[in-house]
Amino acid sequence: MKNSILFNAKKLGTFEAKNRIVLAPMTRSRTAQPSDTPTDLMAKYYAQRSSAGFIITEATQISSQGKGYSFTPGIFTTEQVAGWKKVTQAVHQTGGRIISQLWHVGRMSHASFHADGLPVAPSAISPDAQVWVVGEDGVGRMVDCPTPRELSKQDIKDIIQDYRRAARNAIEAGFDGIEIHGGNGYLIDQFLRRSSNKRDDEYGGSITNRLRFVMEVIEAVSDEIGANKVGIRLAPFITQRGMHDIEAIDAILLASKNFNDLGLAYIHLSEADWDDAPVVSVEFRHALRENFNGGIIVAGNYTAKTGAELIDSGLVDFIAYGRKFLANPDLPYRFKHDLPLNEITDPSTLFGGGTRGYTDYPSYSDQISIEENNDCTKNTSGNIAITT
Repeated sequence: MKNSILFNAKKLGTFEAKNRIVLAPMTRSRTAQPSDTPTDLMAKYYAQRSSAGFIITEATQISSQGKGYSFTPGIFTTEQVAGWKKVTQAVHQTGGRIISQLWHVGRMSHASFHADGLPVAPSAISPDAQVWVVGEDGVGRMVDCPTPRELSKQDIKDIIQDYRRAARNAIEAGFDGIEIHGGNGYLIDQFLRRSSNKRDDEYGGSITNRLRFVMEVIEAVSDEIGANKVGIRLAPFITQRGMHDIEAIDAILLASKNFNDLGLAYIHLSEADWDDAPVVSVEFRHALRENFNGGIIVAGNYTAKTGAELIDSGLVDFIAYGRKFLANPDLPYRFKHDLPLNEITDPSTLFGGGTRGYTDYPSYSDQISIEENNDCTKNTSGNIAITT
């Protein structure tokens, strides 16, 4: 893999990525409580993975209303911004680039996060889904989402301003750009799809109306920080959480033309990575490339080989890796030298906790050093046994 296109530099927005391997956004729920503030441990975690072409952070709520899972970070208070500054400084000091993923979960939330017990959404429709919530006993569990309340027009305007402020806060915190989370059944996705958006005003009905919210969000953050620092994540083929809509592909392809006109830095596609998952068609990839001149990132169950092949096709520019990067902080090095990959050792450490399953996965060089030391210890122990 040494000469693979994965290791070619590529300009993205305002910076040049040193390779095409991206750390995908992954919720890890390690913030300081009760303020949902990023910690020194989080700074270490991201810095360990700074050999990526660039990092996209875990989803970060733009307001208290936008929260849907326990211990996830925010970027709407002074304390949270200060916490994120530690993260960006640690990544930059190790030669990395880092982008903040901004998030409003909409109806994908729980009553315990809201004073009135109600999440919000385009329409008052239950997602028939669950979120991870830590109870009073300190244990995290998957719990059902309640039926949300429908957003008023003033609510929508307020949320757009929350996105604007969060984008400004992200730049103040030292991020190299932002990514708007517009997929996976969260608020923007809820506006895009007919299954979750039954509004009869200018934010519902036709595809153009259902795109209105995301376009107003993108316009607000682009006005605040510049469109060349803005990307968006979309999930056109994922239908979980009540997101089935035969018009989803048409809506996203139309959106991509609009994003191109605004000069967005990139589009990031979240692709299903489970068995019998929907396949992303080559026709869709060609249509997206034709519509959008910026960078295209994909995240799915890619290997180094399949990722490189897709980039070679000219249809995408970057491959985002999640679980592989979680367990292998030096993933680009391992890919480049065809080295074996660590596996996730304990799924219970994915959400919440401390260093275990978070910052204790070794780089390849550390792994070899540990193994060599263990061998030396065994040999020394054996010699002692023989001489005594």
